[in-house]
Amino acid sequence: MIGGGPIGCELAQAFARFGAQVSLLEGEGQILPREDPDAAERVARALSRDGVDLRLGTRVERIERAGAERVIHVISGGVAARAGGATPSWSASAGRPMSRGSASRTSASPTTRARGWPSTIGCGPRTARIYAAGDVCSAHKFTHNSDAQARIVIQNALFLGRARTSALTLPWCTYTDPEVAHVGLSEREAAARGIAVRTFVQELADVDRAVLDGEAEGFVKVHVRAGTDRILGATIVARHAGEMLPELTLAIATGTGLGRIASVIHAYPTQAEAIRKLGDAYNRTRLTPRVKRLFARWLAWTR
Repeated sequence: MIGGGPIGCELAQAFARFGAQVSLLEGEGQILPREDPDAAERVARALSRDGVDLRLGTRVERIERAGAERVIHVISGGVAARAGGATPSWSASAGRPMSRGSASRTSASPTTRARGWPSTIGCGPRTARIYAAGDVCSAHKFTHNSDAQARIVIQNALFLGRARTSALTLPWCTYTDPEVAHVGLSEREAAARGIAVRTFVQELADVDRAVLDGEAEGFVKVHVRAGTDRILGATIVARHAGEMLPELTLAIATGTGLGRIASVIHAYPTQAEAIRKLGDAYNRTRLTPRVKRLFARWLAWTR
């Protein structure tokens, strides 16, 4: 597999579990380069356990046919090498840049941009009555994103709306085992925008249901704006991370703070209780030494 993005990781793990011998080549120093490094590390460990040969920092230079062989020339750590075999065990996918009127689904990477189309919906630079939605105009090539944009197109085209895709809160999930689900800003993105964040992490090893299910290697990580409980982003690594993420997506979309989540009763035992625990962790930070002294005086006076 060439490329350690979401599709590359999903297919590599699937083929390995089917019994194939799989090598995964990734040019960056981690798989899932756009994801939280801690999340990528958990998935890397899972892929290795399933027998995937991870080759990080490896760039494909070219692919050639030599009779019955397919030879892949790679550069790893600045050193050129070659790999191949009579029975191909390496797969390569080659995409081409999209242009007006064409689209390619060779990758679900959110870094790929279509050329020639505006990034907003319902407002072409010269053609006010042409509307676009989905992969042809979006940096995030996900089915659920295309659906959300199609709804905006209908609103803007038929009802003279002014909705913009930039207002959407877009989650995504990589369907490895464990899954990696993400919404909002990462620490790296927040830093690039000059936004100070405070990060709260709840390991699933301390969540009873995850322990009972034998799925205790994941975590829930939430970033809040420093000095507030406003949630800016979240990453979940869990067997069913995509099913746990909507609570945090809704919180971001509605402005519900992490402290408020602590007051929402979560059924016990569930893995989603990890999110409630993060709310408790935030609320404990509000109990400063001064607040503790005031509470102590109040309790002493009320006895």
